[in-house]
Amino acid sequence: MLSIKDALEAVEGRWKLLILFSLSAGPKRFKELSREVAGITDKTLSKELKNLETNQLIIRKVFDTFPPTVQYSITQHGLSLGKVLDELHFWGLAHREKIMGK
Repeated sequence: MLSIKDALEAVEGRWKLLILFSLSAGPKRFKELSREVAGITDKTLSKELKNLETNQLIIRKVFDTFPPTVQYSITQHGLSLGKVLDELHFWGLAHREKIMGK
């Protein structure tokens, strides 16, 4: 049970898996993530990114530009959730079809 609890705490909430799914396609800047993860506020996105970084699922890279450019990318540890994300994606498609009848 402890392993499941740890896993759920690392990716809990409405947004973390969506952020990881977005970053699995490649590195993104904050505003790109904000646009891709529809409905998330900037404040919430910032909080979730910090949490994902603490759990070593993403890395934040700051470039020496003016103004500073910040880019987020998924780590190898984050990529290890690939099968989980794929299964959730396919289950979600099947569930949507079943519920909506499409």
